[in-house]
Amino acid sequence: MPTSHDFALDALRQSDHDRYLAALVLPAEARPHVAAILAFAADVAAIRERVSGPQPGEIRLQWWNDALSGQGHGEVRQNPLADALLDTMARYKLPAGTLQRLIGARRFDLYDDPMPDLESFEGYAGETASTLLQLSAMILNGGEPVEPGDAAGHLGVAQAMVGHLRAFGYIAAQGRIMLPWSILAANGVQEGEVFSGLESEGLHAALSQIAELAEEHLQKARIAIAALSPKLRPAFAGIVITERQLARWKAEGRAFMPPPGDADWRKIAGLFWWTLRQR
Repeated sequence: MPTSHDFALDALRQSDHDRYLAALVLPAEARPHVAAILAFAADVAAIRERVSGPQPGEIRLQWWNDALSGQGHGEVRQNPLADALLDTMARYKLPAGTLQRLIGARRFDLYDDPMPDLESFEGYAGETASTLLQLSAMILNGGEPVEPGDAAGHLGVAQAMVGHLRAFGYIAAQGRIMLPWSILAANGVQEGEVFSGLESEGLHAALSQIAELAEEHLQKARIAIAALSPKLRPAFAGIVITERQLARWKAEGRAFMPPPGDADWRKIAGLFWWTLRQR
């Protein structure tokens, strides 16, 4: 009979396929628990897509917040994803506050305000992407904290930047700007140009600048990952996919149409080869 952790792994496969593939290289005993964290994060990230407006989105976020704080009603454990998440948190003594800050950061997604500046974006990325890497490493470390958090911090920001570069056109079509508006504005970009899908030299310059910032974070992440214990490094295997996506965006990407991603077999081969070289 399938368990709640089986449900979480399948939910991750469907909702965040790249992180699902990266989870396949994790030790078997850790994989279902990391998947529970990642599937929860993917569920929260997708709330805007599933609701009719900010208010029902706030209600859904509050449901998760209550579940994490122990204030949820008895039916919380009837949700298999919540059951898997709470089991993982208890097993590894993961701090609820960390995931509650992720929920708080995701409230920004429910509204159409542009991301104001680089500092705000890096803070948002830290709470929504770096957190997942740090908790994954903690699980590989038997629940013990992993210090410092440089590897998770830099890789999480890079992943968020690359993800939003690739999704720029899709998000712009929703009337939203999730990359730092200060960088776009400094290059003469107007909101109307973004929302109408208008290519311009200023827009390409701004996005190229963000791509370079992502590369800087990736380079810092590589150095920090190399300094970690080998048993922790599989938590950061997703760097392989992010590196490839950024390289292809630089070579082929257009502002409103990202280049196609690699086939799954190529991603899996890259992930396993990278992991073997970390031992």
